[in-house]
Amino acid sequence: MLTVNNVSMQFGTRKLYEDINLKFTAGNCYGVIGANGAGKSTFLKIIEGKLKPTTGTVSLGPNERMSSLNQNHFAFEDEEVLNTVIQGHAKLYAIMQEKDALYAKPDFSDEDGMRAAELEGDFAEMDGWNAEAEASQMLQALGIDESMHHMKMSELTEPQKVKVLLGQALFGNPDILLLDEPTNGLDVQSIAWLENFLADYDNTVIVVSHDRHFLNQVCTHICDVDFGKITLFVGNYDFWMESSELAAKLKSSANQKKEEQIKELQDFIARFSANASKSKQATSRKKQLDKITLDDIKPSTRKYPFIQFTPERELGNDLLRVEDVSKTIEGVKILDNITFTLRPGDKTVLISRNELATTTLMQIISGEMKPDTGTVTWGQTVKKTYLPRDINSEFTDSDLTVIDWLRQYAPKGEDDNTFLRGFLGKMLFSGEDVMRQVSVMSGGEKVRSMLSKMMLSKANVLLMDDPTNHLDLESITALNNSLIDFKGSIVFTSHDHEFIQTIADHIIEVTSKGLVERFDTKYDDFLEHEVVQKQVHDLYD
Repeated sequence: MLTVNNVSMQFGTRKLYEDINLKFTAGNCYGVIGANGAGKSTFLKIIEGKLKPTTGTVSLGPNERMSSLNQNHFAFEDEEVLNTVIQGHAKLYAIMQEKDALYAKPDFSDEDGMRAAELEGDFAEMDGWNAEAEASQMLQALGIDESMHHMKMSELTEPQKVKVLLGQALFGNPDILLLDEPTNGLDVQSIAWLENFLADYDNTVIVVSHDRHFLNQVCTHICDVDFGKITLFVGNYDFWMESSELAAKLKSSANQKKEEQIKELQDFIARFSANASKSKQATSRKKQLDKITLDDIKPSTRKYPFIQFTPERELGNDLLRVEDVSKTIEGVKILDNITFTLRPGDKTVLISRNELATTTLMQIISGEMKPDTGTVTWGQTVKKTYLPRDINSEFTDSDLTVIDWLRQYAPKGEDDNTFLRGFLGKMLFSGEDVMRQVSVMSGGEKVRSMLSKMMLSKANVLLMDDPTNHLDLESITALNNSLIDFKGSIVFTSHDHEFIQTIADHIIEVTSKGLVERFDTKYDDFLEHEVVQKQVHDLYD
């Protein structure tokens, strides 16, 4: 059990939270949510001991081991991939190192023999003889082929390093597992594997994530960082969100009788109890949900930006034709004779195990990059706007304020201060925020600025490369809903399962063997098809 006792955290005059008292128990997964800057990652660092709280303590049960996801992707450059994973169990790895050093001594003494025997006992007790096999199986499940296990970490791509570091965090069945944005940089297959792994995990998991589908799949509880507190709620993210909306509704219904409010709450809980996912968790979660009272649910203070894309004109008969497009970067062929056609009204997601492939394709169809061979032809009625994956270049060299930066892209009649201040206010830039320099904005603020620019363009085609990156859950939800309602066409990439499932009606997968098209297919159907295909392949392999 992990216990947080009277923890407060303050930086200067800014108080994140105070007097936090929480218990985290085995068999549960706790999702930590809150607005950007609320202190989610700080809370994980306090639990891990990397940050000392202003007041209070964090304690583990006796002999319990904690593991966390390393955020430094380049921390193990000189290490072999397999050894990097095993280092997730620091004590076991230290024993392995000491054993190897002892046996390598040319003057092995009786004292060395006694120490070696002691180490062998500890090694066996920790199931050390299966360590390499376990680490290898985990790496392969994450898409790191066995041929790479003895390569140096420096030889891997960054997405591959992310997978290895995730394997390191999970290795050795830690009692407490801390995961800060574990789906960042993972392909959809690896995310699905991680969801299943955590759903069956018997120990304690605490996770920070902006991926709503992931939180819904793995979480038994939500820790909401709000009101200067961290409040624990039973259920997954959807339950928390809808219960906070229900609380706001009940609070505003001053004339509604308490009996009616209780009945509405009971109906709400019954619906979620019936849909409890993960069979091993469903029974206990249902019992906990049934105990919730009106006093247990509270409205959130979250603010949602107003995002609405309104095309200036309708699309004509043609949208996009990509024909025989190839691209080589630094001697590596990223795209090879890619050909496809998109129709007006299509909302298309590009997916690939190789993130560089989809980003390169997005840059080519947006006109930001030229292909080595092939053509990209847009329809004559198309007016497109583009959100790149790397947004920093849009702001790095600019000393403009937020309002003056956006003024560059506003049409005549919408470029005065009154209109722009109101527009930015809806995008959560309040008061003097609009007078800050764009170069010092946070990642989330930069994305909201880019979305503002895109809305002002009144384009009928939106090109978005991983648009949820840097956004908090509220902004992701607002963007998600706006793209569902958008009347034009969209081409986008994303790792967010719910984002893809609810928006895309057309899927293009860029594989190592070329292009696979899926017309009029929702994402869940596509994934189900992939699972069936893999089962058939394994059967006849």
